[in-house]
Amino acid sequence: MFIDETQIQIIAGDGGHGCLSFRREKFVPKGGPDGGDGGRGGNVYFQAVDNLDTLLDFAGKHRWRAQNGQPGSGRNKFGSDGQDLIIKVPPGTLIYDTDLDLLLKDMNEVGLNVCVCRGGKGGRGNKSFASSTNQTPRETELGRKGQERNIRLQLKLIADVGLVGIPNAGKSTLISRCSAARPKIADYPFTTLEPVLGIVELSGYRRFVMADIPGLIEGAHTGAGLGYKFLKHIERTAILAHILDIMPTDGSDPVENYNAIRHELEQYSKALAQKQEVIVANKTDLDPDGKIIEDLREKLNKEIHPISAVTGSGTKELSELLWQKVKELKAQS
Repeated sequence: MFIDETQIQIIAGDGGHGCLSFRREKFVPKGGPDGGDGGRGGNVYFQAVDNLDTLLDFAGKHRWRAQNGQPGSGRNKFGSDGQDLIIKVPPGTLIYDTDLDLLLKDMNEVGLNVCVCRGGKGGRGNKSFASSTNQTPRETELGRKGQERNIRLQLKLIADVGLVGIPNAGKSTLISRCSAARPKIADYPFTTLEPVLGIVELSGYRRFVMADIPGLIEGAHTGAGLGYKFLKHIERTAILAHILDIMPTDGSDPVENYNAIRHELEQYSKALAQKQEVIVANKTDLDPDGKIIEDLREKLNKEIHPISAVTGSGTKELSELLWQKVKELKAQS
């Protein structure tokens, strides 16, 4: 199950209480105070790890709490600190404070570690209050409460290449051809109900991440179809691969379909629409003489890369092209 947004409560550990104690030993008169301090409460951290791509772990658990510090004890023994809580999230997770409506951190790199709640300080035992004028203090401190926060987590997948296009354009077939990803493939619209990530492996230990986004339809930026829910996942992609079905089963015009998707991207985000785009004409096995491809090139006046995701024709060349463009963009950043 793919979950890309959830709300949780996180609570840091409370500090341990200070101890009230006096030294009592045989043959040792007038034993002084020996109450130890309490331990610090555990902090709460978020950590981005590379083996997660969904927020599913938070679906049935909405309250996350670090360990409390232990109280001090006699003989000047300090309480042990509470264990920190490390919450693992996928790279690309945005951490918001719900009450403040504030973005706390964008976990956009693997290994990134951020503390969002501090544990409470341990209270002092009566030993800490001893002085020349107060040699038998009966004063202690309670441990302080740990911080609490209501958190909203929102996942925006991080991929090098995002596949966009109308439903049934062949995006799922292409990603299954180029990578080990195995999305659902069928001859009806909206077979892809959630984003799918695939790693495209090339010779020479080269690789890049490709994301298959559910098909877009007209009005997607306002919530039509599945588009609005998943458009945010292609905001982080370096390149958009726009998959055109050269012979749609519904009889629609590929040029009009292209313009409609471009309009939806522009309406959703100007920055998204300005991303580098590679136009891919799919299902060339249905165009043996190449007339449809030439007609598309003429009408769009753009470079078009023909492929057949079903037969595999042109997919290796496309992968090499995408890799080269990803490499160039990374070199510029």
